[in-house]
Amino acid sequence: MPNFLIENFLNPLWENELILESKVRKTRMSAHCDDGGQKPMNFQEFCKMRRPRLDDAMFEQFCLIMGDAEQSLLLHVREALGGGKKIRGCLTMLMSEALGGEFEEVIPRAVAIELIQTASLIHDDFVDQDIVRRNLPATWTLIGARRAVLLGDIIFATAIRTMSAKSQEDGKVVSRAVALVSRGAFQEPMDGPKLIHQIESDEFNTGLYEDIIHLKTGVLFGAACQLGAIAARANEKTQEKVTQYGIRIGEAYQIEDDLKEIKRHLHTLEMHPDQMALLTPTILFYKNDAVSWISKILSGGPVRACPEIWEDLCEVSSLMERAIAARLDQACQELDGLGLREKSSELVHSAPSDLIRMFSGS
Repeated sequence: MPNFLIENFLNPLWENELILESKVRKTRMSAHCDDGGQKPMNFQEFCKMRRPRLDDAMFEQFCLIMGDAEQSLLLHVREALGGGKKIRGCLTMLMSEALGGEFEEVIPRAVAIELIQTASLIHDDFVDQDIVRRNLPATWTLIGARRAVLLGDIIFATAIRTMSAKSQEDGKVVSRAVALVSRGAFQEPMDGPKLIHQIESDEFNTGLYEDIIHLKTGVLFGAACQLGAIAARANEKTQEKVTQYGIRIGEAYQIEDDLKEIKRHLHTLEMHPDQMALLTPTILFYKNDAVSWISKILSGGPVRACPEIWEDLCEVSSLMERAIAARLDQACQELDGLGLREKSSELVHSAPSDLIRMFSGS
């Protein structure tokens, strides 16, 4: 890498390393505030404390992989890597801390999880033709579609490579997550006429929605928690339980995301065919007798919500809220008997609900 890039990007990280490590050591294994009567730390506060070091570690790793890439590309990459809440990587760190792990062991694993998430978003933005991400131009609009897709591929490969170098177990977890997340995205329906045919011929799989939320989102949350357990050298049984903990959180997170979209349509009272295609698995999973008006929207132009559609979407929203609560409860049940560190236990139990509140803005 050219010297000026090293000076511009990496030297500030190295100069602050002692300060950052000092802050980390002070907060390591401390899931609560001090004993002076203050309220316990929530997951949002935990993320806020860990995120700066995670951002720096991600970019440092990527600079090493990109080698002599031009400065403008590195700037775009820094923007792509630096935004967001980093909740998956922070969940990796929290699980490691709760099981007695060390920061030095968990940080590269948290980086790998967030690299996978970043690559997924870069690809998704191009596939969906979204031009904005986190109030900034989407990566593909800045460097072109071809380079954005290739950049996502590089980031995926980086995550797999670094974890495979760490251990066979780490490599297996990450490569499996990449494969399953991609499969989940691939299963999302995009073709309106094909959906109409499946619905009218009674061939549509109403269980598709559960497959999508599990693969598209649940799997990566599960992998995040499993890598945290691996970093803490947890046994296989513990890894299985924390993986299920993460999967249930991820599924609740995806349901919440879809619920926000349903509520948006309840507010605007209008739905377009392309929007309906993406929401069809969601709606038919919770309300399988909504096929008549779903087919009508898929086959025509924008449709204003009539009383029937309004009532059905309200019912779907209510059922989705219950599904979120059920999965959060299931996540916490997976923690029984794990022997979590006392200072971290309450935060790990409250993290699922905290995380959904962070996402929903409530």
